[in-house]
Amino acid sequence: MHRRHFCRWIACCAIAFVASTVWAEDWPKGPVRVIVPYAAGSTPDLLARLVAERLATRLGKPLIVDNKPGSAGNIGTDAIAKAAPDGQTIGVSIAGPLAVNTLLFKKMPYDPAKDLEPVTIAATQPAVLIVSNKIAAANIADLLGLLKKNPKKYSFSSMGAGTVSHLGMEALASHADADVVHVPYTGSGAAVTAVMSGEVDMALLPAATVMPQMKAGKVKALAIASAQRSASLPDLPTLAESGVADVQADAWIGFVVPARTPAEITKRLHRELVQILAEPAVREKLRVAYMDPVANTPAEFRSVLAAELARWKPVIQKHNITLD
Repeated sequence: MHRRHFCRWIACCAIAFVASTVWAEDWPKGPVRVIVPYAAGSTPDLLARLVAERLATRLGKPLIVDNKPGSAGNIGTDAIAKAAPDGQTIGVSIAGPLAVNTLLFKKMPYDPAKDLEPVTIAATQPAVLIVSNKIAAANIADLLGLLKKNPKKYSFSSMGAGTVSHLGMEALASHADADVVHVPYTGSGAAVTAVMSGEVDMALLPAATVMPQMKAGKVKALAIASAQRSASLPDLPTLAESGVADVQADAWIGFVVPARTPAEITKRLHRELVQILAEPAVREKLRVAYMDPVANTPAEFRSVLAAELARWKPVIQKHNITLD
């Protein structure tokens, strides 16, 4: 009897394996929707469209990018979480709606840990610390000295309350025991314009937004908030190299799918994305946009999410930051 049950179990496993493999090979069955929880023209949108174009060719099916901005990325990411787990909907999202927003909102419409399955972080873009030309600082040491000397004098812009551009600056100001005034905007373009005009003194913003302005001499770039130097910005030191070891604010972008998406589909999607991100033409387009390809594993992606929560929780609690 025991042997008979064991044989049945082996047979069932074999059938399930074959079925899942066939399911993956048969995927996708039609157009695939790529949900982006930010507006057209945003960095996540640009990456989604670049990858979707190549993925459509590889899969032989059209990929339709669907922008659903709002509520700090929660609206679009909730749409990903609530989509049918059949591989016909994939999503692109960032640290906020995938992790940090759980610390900022008292109530979330979805649970990132339970309702979403990480696939891979596709690319990361260094956040660049810039200052207005009127600020007499050539490096991070100069800036921290100014903040310590005048702890209530300076201000910074961000892409919005609770964004990594906000939290990273609060963490940096803490190194000088400074109370720097936060001026939130609705995107990186408006935030960098505020620094250029002198309305605010500094900001920590994605490289693609600030580097054209820095090259034009309209702002000064002092460092990047990454663990190591960026291949796209090799001449800029990290904050760690500049004496600030614990402030990291990379603007990474990852692909996710609804939880319970068949494992074989997720594995194939991961495989396709990794191969796309290795293509020289794709890597060059990312470099031009100041993005560095990552293509990590789902397990490594989860570790990044855990690190984001651990990094920003004390900052959020210290400054009592909330979005509802």
